Amino acid sequence: MNRKEFLKKMSLMGTVPFVLNSIPFKLMAGNEALMRMAANCEGDRVLVFIQLHGGNDGLNTLIPVSNYDLYQNVRPNIAIPSTGFRRFINLDSTLGSDALIGLHPDMTGMKNLYDNGKLAIVQGVGYENHNQSHFRGRDILFMGGGSNDYLSSGWIGRYLKDNVAPEIYPDDFPNPAMQDPLALEFGNEISLIFHQGENIPTSISIYNPQQFFDLVNTLPGFEDVQGTDPRGIPPAALNNSPYGKEMNWILGLEQKTDEYDDRLKQMYDAGKAMDPGIVYPSTYPLNAPIRSRNNPLSEQLKIIANLIHGGSKTKVYLVRLGGFDTHAQQVEASDFTMGSHAALLYHLSSAMNAFQEDLKARNIENKVLSVTSSEFGRRIHSNGSRGTDHGIGGPMFLFGKGVNPGVIGNAPDMNLENVTIQYDYRQVYATIMKEWMCVDPNLVDSQNGIFYGDYPGRGVTLDLIDNNAVGVRDFIQKRFHLNPCYPNPAFQQTTFSFYINADVDVHLYLSDIQGKPIKSFISGRRLNPGEHSINVDLRDIPAGTYIYTIKAGLLNDAKQLQIIKNP
Repeated sequence: MNRKEFLKKMSLMGTVPFVLNSIPFKLMAGNEALMRMAANCEGDRVLVFIQLHGGNDGLNTLIPVSNYDLYQNVRPNIAIPSTGFRRFINLDSTLGSDALIGLHPDMTGMKNLYDNGKLAIVQGVGYENHNQSHFRGRDILFMGGGSNDYLSSGWIGRYLKDNVAPEIYPDDFPNPAMQDPLALEFGNEISLIFHQGENIPTSISIYNPQQFFDLVNTLPGFEDVQGTDPRGIPPAALNNSPYGKEMNWILGLEQKTDEYDDRLKQMYDAGKAMDPGIVYPSTYPLNAPIRSRNNPLSEQLKIIANLIHGGSKTKVYLVRLGGFDTHAQQVEASDFTMGSHAALLYHLSSAMNAFQEDLKARNIENKVLSVTSSEFGRRIHSNGSRGTDHGIGGPMFLFGKGVNPGVIGNAPDMNLENVTIQYDYRQVYATIMKEWMCVDPNLVDSQNGIFYGDYPGRGVTLDLIDNNAVGVRDFIQKRFHLNPCYPNPAFQQTTFSFYINADVDVHLYLSDIQGKPIKSFISGRRLNPGEHSINVDLRDIPAGTYIYTIKAGLLNDAKQLQIIKNP
């Protein structure tokens, strides 16, 4: 292939990216600056952005429990039920009444992550003066500015360019300190988040793995006529023109694509060879439109797990889950718990649960933090088409072993038209940059920092990251625990009590000191979340020392009981 043919193919293919296992992605912002950004953090930390394209309906994702009657009144044709087999999942009964929320019934995976201390939720995230436009909304979230800002760079790219003095890409990369792409973006779009002002994003077009490998392997040794525009470099006068910049960028990528291709394939194959076999759900098992049934997020996350486990040092990934613009037929007419939105929530929940299991099985879960982003929420009232229209605020989710689990903020006020903004999105991102990526707070919070605008909460860190994971044990213990029985020592009777934070099957039984079962008090009965107690008769049990044991979901505990016959 000669150079003209290559450039022609590049222009025809546009911006379709690399492919691994049929999933396209792009090389973005390739320099080692972000690597240095995380140099003070242990474990080569990675950040995964999950973009929920279209504007997720936060109110059918997180149902307001305390104001459920109002919720049902303003959403009569789409409300998730509070009773029945497909009722919403009570997230956390220890929360204050203003913060009580239920999960959509298809979000059992996220309930599992929450109970295990690997999910943090921020309610009412957005920014002031939102115009509810898809494209403008996404650009603002990626640029790191406010509604009146029009920036040509993204907040990660701007940090690299303005605050770290990055080396020149592609000339100085890859290098021994950073052999991998700095960031990878999955899908066919090029987002603003990694842009560095006038720099051209470092992506190359391809439709399938073999085509990519074949194209890259033809680049060395071109057949251009010697002496006639050798290397195709434009005249010096054009170097600073858009044409010249694009041409130099393409020429500079010729060798870089070859180097990155070999490196990415090597890392991917190495991670795949060590695959622990965690199954990622691929389809929604219930009723939904055909277009919504397949789970595109699972394969993207599986690739990321393989790359990280294979040794890749890429710091930032961006994946997408589309279809959240649910103006009509958001739910099935016969069952409001099913439909297109339910399928998307299932995809997010089940894929993230599998991803975290995968990272844990590979012993790399301490390296990865994932965070969702959606350009806006939906309005509080449903419309007449069993759907929801563009709104303002909505929830954000943070996943990983390094999160401080729990819920920040209150459930939305059902008396309003739109969800109230409780936290500016830049405050959430700034917290992640400082607490997870270990960026100097001065570079994040100053007026000339990476986030534009005098937004509410600037400089105030949210309690979202637990770098030492010391709070997780207390979090779980508060929500799943066996209390000491009373009285103990016991004569004739005692009372066992325990707390559970999920609908689980409970087993409570007594054994002797050698572990031989003596008596069962609760045998596989499903109980609701909350405090439970049971008074038991001990008159038929001889005096002595015994062990009472409970098994109930995450709760697996045992304590000692002394039975006496002469009080």
